[in-house]
Amino acid sequence: MFMKKSLNDIIDLLHEDKQFKDQIVHWHTIEEKEANSVPFPDSVHPKLRNALQQRGIGELYTHQATAYNLAVQRKSFVAVTPTASGKTLCYNLPVLQTILENENSRALYMFPTKALAQDQKSEINEIIQEAGININSYTYDGDTSSNIRMKVRNSGHVVITNPDMLHSAILPHHTKWVSFFENLKFVIIDELHIYRGVFGSHVANVIRRLKRICRFYGSNPIFICTSATIANPRELGEALTGVNMKLIDNNGAPSGRKHFVFYNPPIVNKPLNIRRSATLEVRNIARELLKNKIQTIVFARSRVRVEVILTYLQEAVKYQLGPKSIRGYRGGYLPTQRREIEKGLRNGDIYGVVSTNALELGVDIGQLQVCIMTGYPGTIASAWQQAGRAGRRHGEALIIMVASSSPLDQFIVEHPEYFFEQSPETARINPDNLVILVDHIKCAAYELPFHPGEKFGELEIEDILEFLTEERVLHFNRNQWHWMSDSFPAHNISLRSASQENVVIIDITEKANVHVIGEMDQFSALTLLHDEAIYLHQGIQFQVEMLDWEEKKAFVREVEADYYTDANLAVKLSVLEVDKTKQNGQLEIGYGDVTVQAMATIFKKIKFNTHENIGSGPIHLPEMELHTNATWLSLQLEYPQEDLEASLIGIANVLKSIVPLFVMCDPHDIHVVPQIKAVHNEKPTIFLYDRYPGGIGLSEKVYENIQEIVRKANEVINNCPCENGCPSCIGTTSYSSSTNAKKQVTALLKNLEKQGL
Repeated sequence: MFMKKSLNDIIDLLHEDKQFKDQIVHWHTIEEKEANSVPFPDSVHPKLRNALQQRGIGELYTHQATAYNLAVQRKSFVAVTPTASGKTLCYNLPVLQTILENENSRALYMFPTKALAQDQKSEINEIIQEAGININSYTYDGDTSSNIRMKVRNSGHVVITNPDMLHSAILPHHTKWVSFFENLKFVIIDELHIYRGVFGSHVANVIRRLKRICRFYGSNPIFICTSATIANPRELGEALTGVNMKLIDNNGAPSGRKHFVFYNPPIVNKPLNIRRSATLEVRNIARELLKNKIQTIVFARSRVRVEVILTYLQEAVKYQLGPKSIRGYRGGYLPTQRREIEKGLRNGDIYGVVSTNALELGVDIGQLQVCIMTGYPGTIASAWQQAGRAGRRHGEALIIMVASSSPLDQFIVEHPEYFFEQSPETARINPDNLVILVDHIKCAAYELPFHPGEKFGELEIEDILEFLTEERVLHFNRNQWHWMSDSFPAHNISLRSASQENVVIIDITEKANVHVIGEMDQFSALTLLHDEAIYLHQGIQFQVEMLDWEEKKAFVREVEADYYTDANLAVKLSVLEVDKTKQNGQLEIGYGDVTVQAMATIFKKIKFNTHENIGSGPIHLPEMELHTNATWLSLQLEYPQEDLEASLIGIANVLKSIVPLFVMCDPHDIHVVPQIKAVHNEKPTIFLYDRYPGGIGLSEKVYENIQEIVRKANEVINNCPCENGCPSCIGTTSYSSSTNAKKQVTALLKNLEKQGL
């Protein structure tokens, strides 16, 4: 008879069972923490106090009390506390108090996703209902029906939206929102750490436009931001909003005991230091948890990996739990599916969920006991966010990070002190990126004409206005710049993607029931939705019958295949302009503008379970182009062609993993490309470029820290136990078996260091 194990039994099993204990390289326990709270301030309205007491909140945590006091003093702030520490009350309490004092007061809540907006609407409405107060709280997003929209504009005290709706539906139609903007007292920005990179740079400009409209209507709202732990919350809050902020980090919330386990899969090929697949190890661990009905969330870094793990787990426990008890969750699923999964997790119908970082954010998914990460998520901040999804309601929690063979994963599990002692990443934005800035100046001109001498944020923009006038986008008349086109600029500008249009995925399995099952950005579609690709959705396999690139539609049909597909992307890179350069002997280090051309070339069919290659085919899709910033290292060394190519690829492989640790960014934010003969100088060159149009300052940081980066790359290779190069250091491709690839790479890196690095 099967005896169900508890979480404590599983923790004992990890300690004692040879299958697991030999792979655990570090076990870190964070003890539980008691609450630190203070009485409600005297000014809190009795009805609010009673409503909170009915919800079991008799006092405020220290950070909530500090937030309330700053807000009533009309001071902007950013509150940084861990997941599930009651950040919501930091803004709900002062907002509701202010509206009770003056019923004309208005507040704008901005969440990065619709799911979070719906979640927070329920939270504030429950307080309003229990308090018995007449305050209207509404969501305003793409799902809001037209007959309700007028009611939201006219009588919504609290309007809950997302940056995309603010950008394309609220600001351009501000004349319909006059009373709202005249009385706007608060702008709430939740999950501040999400507003980084290109998305954050766009949103900073949306906020410049919002503040400009507020000034026009005579209001001056304060900004309240809440964030997970990042290195520079106040700096990011100020860069995003353009206002001075106070930092609140005196977390008073209690937290349960957490076990953080670093798990390194066993080596299956010693000379190459190749480890067993992290995906298969995650399957084994999660299967043990799920068959004991321990609620578990598994995070994976890509959509494909989510679907592969989901397929494995549904198969593993289908007779014990049924396939519907384990679900996938990622971008590309339709909203109704996502709401159904969130509800199932809260009420306990769903025992397991496999997710991309879509569930990192604070959507309430109930009390999960275990979090498993398939590989290091890429940033310390992300790892802590994912860990926070387990034990949310102060219970004991187990977090297991299963390392892959990548250099970054191996560096983290071999240096746990880096993870637990290093400050989290710095979130970077560049609102003044010219590509992004010009787009939002067009939007702002459509909303209100510009006057001579008027700034956009702190920027003087007259030269941009004059340029747009020459381009016949704006018209200068009566001492003002006016929008002169019939078109509506905000509709053509996506805040989240370099490409403006997503590819829609259409299921054509049944002719009578053709329907949309998801969507994907263009860059991802190159490698995931080409003809004959296996597209995985909720554990179901679909084959792409046709990708209509012109119409941005992928037609897919359900199939049963024992493989999935993986595609190669060929990248060409050329320098447009050199902004900075320094010469060290035979080494040239440069920084400037580049153009990147990417083309999907071939795809491979990878068999489930064994992960062997069982076939391949060509991909016929157009090239995509990206203009961005890059740092490059150009060498002038006498070296055999074959050895040089192998060494450049090896160094690029290490740099790809090391650079994110120094630049403090997600590994996807910066790409590394080696070239035997660069177009601009005909020298062997390694390029490191920002993956966003116009760049966001990452490669410039590489330029500043290149000496330290090359030193660390050398250290990673020398410390790796493999004999001749492996996935955990220089990779294993493109090397001649007769030579020692690892020696070649270290020799070249030593040569670089001699050149003054």
